[in-house]
Amino acid sequence: MPKTALIIEDDADIAESVKYNLESEGFSAVVASTGEQGLTLALDAHNPPSVIVLDLMLPGMNGMELCRRLRRENQTRRTPIIMLTAKTSEADRIAGLDLGADDYIAKPFSVRELMARVRAVLRRVDEDVLERYDDGRLAIDFADVRASCVGENVKLTNKEFLLLSTLAKKRGRVINRTQLLDQVWGYSYYGDARTLDVHIRRLRQKLGGCGNCIETVVGVGYRFVGCAPETKAAASSTND
Repeated sequence: MPKTALIIEDDADIAESVKYNLESEGFSAVVASTGEQGLTLALDAHNPPSVIVLDLMLPGMNGMELCRRLRRENQTRRTPIIMLTAKTSEADRIAGLDLGADDYIAKPFSVRELMARVRAVLRRVDEDVLERYDDGRLAIDFADVRASCVGENVKLTNKEFLLLSTLAKKRGRVINRTQLLDQVWGYSYYGDARTLDVHIRRLRQKLGGCGNCIETVVGVGYRFVGCAPETKAAASSTND
């Protein structure tokens, strides 16, 4: 059965072009021209979308508000969202990504690039096979977007949880800064790489006694080593 792609775009020509190309890639594509219609189709339990291509400048409910709504719903909390917009400022890109979008493409755009990015976000979803991580101290429920340290819930922002889960799913492997920025902020992010280091520092602080689960690999990036007794000492010796 083909995967469903939901296109939420009020420009009929753009919507038709994206629909045609997605169908050429083997998707079953559906189009919504308003935010309200898009929300209804996104929450269709009988035909849930595998990926959502979302325009920001929509009549009625705009794309930012729709993205916020979709990330609040259990059914669409993890559905990949690629934003399309004529807004190209860094502030706009960051706002969209912070709301939970997986990628952000400025208009006018190359349809071939859009298709490549659709494939990329779906590959990331397919790689996310783990449902839960638990080493006896730190527990991460990837499906329910929850983390706890020694039984105490840890309140994390969407970006902080995505950063933690991205590292945890690659346990023991070094992920460089560029890869983390690509996977957590989207590869259209052009901000300062220090943003990543600030988020890592805040994430460790919020994790408290479990903050040593993330190891700094100087000059390269970060590695998730877990918080089990056998890794605790090694992790704490190399942390910032």
